Amino acid sequence: MSDDDTPVPDANQAPGLPHGLVQRHEGVYFDLSVAPAQLRAAVEQLFQSGQLLLGLDYALFLLTLFHAPTPRAAPKGEALLRIAARVAPFPPLRRLLYKQIKIRGDVAEFYFEALPPGTDGQVPARREFDELVADLWGKGVRYGIDSLAVRALLDAGKAERITVARALAPQPGRDAQLVEVSQGIHRDDAPRERPDGRLDLLSFKNRFPQVKKHARLLRLLRGAPGLPGFDLAGNVVPPPAPLELDLATVAGAGTVVEHFSDGDFVVAALDGYVNIDEHGKISIDNKIVSREGVSSRTTGNLKLRAAYEEYGEVQEQRSVDGSDITIHGDVYGHLHSHGGLIWLQRNLVGGTAFNEHGDVRIDGVSSGSVVQALSGEVHLERAESCVIAGTRVVIDHASNCEIIADEVVIELAEGCAVAARTIRIGSAGPRKQVEMLLFPLVPDLRPLEQKIAESLARAAQFLQVQQKRQQENDAIAQLPEVRNYLLLAGQLRRGELQLQPAQQVQYDKLAARIAPVLKEVARLRLEVKQSEISQAQMLAQVEQLRLQRQATAGQSHCTLGLVDGETTVRAMVVPQGPAKVYDRPPKEIKALLRSATPATQLVFADSTGSLEWTYQPPP
Repeated sequence: MSDDDTPVPDANQAPGLPHGLVQRHEGVYFDLSVAPAQLRAAVEQLFQSGQLLLGLDYALFLLTLFHAPTPRAAPKGEALLRIAARVAPFPPLRRLLYKQIKIRGDVAEFYFEALPPGTDGQVPARREFDELVADLWGKGVRYGIDSLAVRALLDAGKAERITVARALAPQPGRDAQLVEVSQGIHRDDAPRERPDGRLDLLSFKNRFPQVKKHARLLRLLRGAPGLPGFDLAGNVVPPPAPLELDLATVAGAGTVVEHFSDGDFVVAALDGYVNIDEHGKISIDNKIVSREGVSSRTTGNLKLRAAYEEYGEVQEQRSVDGSDITIHGDVYGHLHSHGGLIWLQRNLVGGTAFNEHGDVRIDGVSSGSVVQALSGEVHLERAESCVIAGTRVVIDHASNCEIIADEVVIELAEGCAVAARTIRIGSAGPRKQVEMLLFPLVPDLRPLEQKIAESLARAAQFLQVQQKRQQENDAIAQLPEVRNYLLLAGQLRRGELQLQPAQQVQYDKLAARIAPVLKEVARLRLEVKQSEISQAQMLAQVEQLRLQRQATAGQSHCTLGLVDGETTVRAMVVPQGPAKVYDRPPKEIKALLRSATPATQLVFADSTGSLEWTYQPPP
C-alpha cells in the first residue's frame, strides 16, 4: 500500500485483538508495518475466537493479506489501513445458516435455501456476507470469495446453488522466443520478373534467401516469469517456469552466437543461403536445402546459381535449373544441371534429368523418362521405357529403352535398342513384342583410307621422279668426255695415277669444258636423293595411317554374355569428328535406333549363345 493510506498516529490496539489488527472508533485497521503472513495469522486468531469483521471491505482485505509483497515502512509513524467497521461476535446459531457449504477441489459451493423459522416461529434475519467470510475461513476457504456474486444473491433472497469461491490459477509467463531480425531470411513468393519486364507466374522471386557475412539473423527474446496463483486455503501456487532457449541449439554450420549490448544474436559467419532443418536449426551454406518439394504451391520453377538439395518431391511440369542437384524424393518434373552431379535417391517418373557437364545417378526406378549426360556418366539401378544418353551408361536392369553412348554396360537388357562404341551386356533378349537390337558404332574409315591412297599416290610420284632423274644422270655419264674425265678423276683421287705438267694442262682444259655437264650431274643426283627421302616419308605416313585405321576400328566392341531370346547385332557406321553421337534430342535418338536408317552390317542374329566381337575393317 502507499503512504497515502490513512495514518493514525495516536491509534492504540484494542484490548483482545491479535497483533496486526487495530480497533478505533472509525473502524478496524490493518497495521501495514506487519508482514502479510502475520496479518493472516491475526485474522485466523480473530475468526477462531468466534468473532467476525462487520462492514468488511473484502477486496481490500484480500489484496492486503495475499497480494501485498512486503511489510510497509512507516517513516512518519504507524501506517494503518481500514478494512472493516468493527469487530463483532459470531454466534453459533448464526453459523448453522452456512452449513450447506461444499468444497470441491478448487471451488466452494453454497446452496442458498430459504431460511427455516426459529423456535419462536420467526424467520431469522437474512444471511450476511461478513458471516460467510468468517465461516468459510474456519472451513479452510481463505481466498477467492466472489463478493459481487454472493452479495447480489443475498440481496435477491433467492434459493440457488452458486460457487462462492474459486482458486486463482497461476498465470503463465512468456517463454523465450526467437525473433527474426534480418530481412534477408524472409522469402519473397512474388512472381519472378523476366528480362523483358513480364512476370513469370510459374517462378517465385526469392524462394531461397541469401545473406551476407556478419548479418544478424535471430535475436533471443528471453522468457518472463508469470504471476503466482492461490488455492482456496490461500497457499501460493507458483506459475510454471518459462521455457528458456539456448541459441547454441539453433545455430548451425555457417553461423555463430554473439553477445551485444542490445541482446544475444545468431549471426551469419559467411555469405550463403539460409537453410533451416526439421529441428529448427539455422545454417548458412553455399548449397540450398529444401524440404517442401518443388511444386506450384511451394517453390514454383527454380533457376539457381548454387548446389541444390531437395527432400520433397519435384512435381509434374516443374523444373529445377542449377548445378549439383540432389533429390531425396520422387521426381516427376525436369532437372537441368550445368555441372556437378544429379543424384536422385528415389524414382524418376515421366521426367527428365539432363546434365551438361557431369554425371547422373538414380538409385530408384527410372520410368518413361529422359536421362542425358553430355559430358559424364549415367548410373541407373532400373530403367523402363526411357531414352538414355551419355559418355558412359551403366544400368543394372533395362527394359524397352533406347540407349546411346560411347560405352554401355548393362547387367540385364530386355527389348532395348542400344548403340555404343563399346557394348557389354550380361544377358540380352526381347521383351514381349519388342525386339532386342544392338548397334556397335563403327567408325567411317573412308577419310583415313582416302589419306592412305593419297599418300601411296604421292610415294609413287616421288619414285617416278627418282627413276627419271636417275636415267638422265646415267645418260650424261655415258658421254665419252664425261666418262673419260670421271675415270681419270677417280684414278687421281685414289692415287693410282700421277700427271706430268703437260698432262695436267690437258686435264684442266678437259675439266673446264665439262664443268657445266658436271653441275647438271650434281643437280640430278640431288633430285634423286630428295625423291628417295620424300618417297620414304610418304610410305611411313601410310604405315601410320594404317595403324590409326586399325586402332580406330578396334574401339568398336560388343560382348554378350548370354543371349536369351531373339537378339540382333548390326554394326552402324558413324562419321568421325568432334560431334558426339549421343548429343541428340530424344526424338532423334529413338528414330535412329528404332528405324535403323543408317548403313548397317549384320554381325549376329540368334536366340541363344554368346558373342565376343571386335570390328575388323576390310584390308
